[in-house]
Amino acid sequence: MVKGRWLLNSQCRAAVMGKPIAHSLSPVLHRAAYEELKLTGWTYDRFEVDEAALPEFLKELGPEWAGLSLTMPLKRAVIPLLDEISETAASVEAVNTVVFTEDGRRVGDNTDIPGMVAALRERGIEQVDSAAILGAGATASSALAALARICTGEVVAYVRSEARAAEMRQWGERLDVEVRTADWADADRALHAPLVIATTPAGTTDALATAVPERPATLFDVLYDPWPTALAARWSMFGGAVVSGLDLLVHQAVLQVEQMTGRAPAPLDAMRKAGERALAAR
Repeated sequence: MVKGRWLLNSQCRAAVMGKPIAHSLSPVLHRAAYEELKLTGWTYDRFEVDEAALPEFLKELGPEWAGLSLTMPLKRAVIPLLDEISETAASVEAVNTVVFTEDGRRVGDNTDIPGMVAALRERGIEQVDSAAILGAGATASSALAALARICTGEVVAYVRSEARAAEMRQWGERLDVEVRTADWADADRALHAPLVIATTPAGTTDALATAVPERPATLFDVLYDPWPTALAARWSMFGGAVVSGLDLLVHQAVLQVEQMTGRAPAPLDAMRKAGERALAAR
């Protein structure tokens, strides 16, 4: 892990970028960390930037910049503009963190993957013998990469098209994960897995809520607003363990703060509480 430089009262900048970006909770989380770490000169902003504007934006950044958080649609577009990316980022061809080093290099990483693992570990999930993924988008590939670290057996991905199924199987081969694909029409079967990771947009899994088994295991729903989702609410009602998108957001942000500032550990509890307050106020 590459770490940035820090000075207690230095004027350092960081930001989150993407399009759209107004909804991002990243400023809330990072600013809470700076306050807790007493990094009084640090600021964290948000910028709406698309792929076309990204090269010029990066070109204009001065030496006061410590790092960037990236969301869609920039996670792949940024890769050719960097000097180096980590093995983790390369494994899914996606960068969500850029650190500017003291010697001027731009180094990319992906904290979503270890963030998922950390969020699960916090709930006592160290290893599973099988898992199910709902969806097949960019987040699903990160979920597969996380499962490569903790799942010892088969992962079943429930998708809507053969094209998506082929993509998930390809990711499985690349990440050395045993992946079997199944039709979305049978997605209710996923809910019996020891670990279910829902990676779909808001509302997509609502119809599955009535199919939650009487004794569900663990659900990791990557959404956080609105929360809880219908599936997560039903899962909790039946006594199953639920890991939320806010858990993921906080854990990946913790790793970003540590890399950009060089300070560790980042204040997980303070960041989570700040995120919870911000969501409650929406």
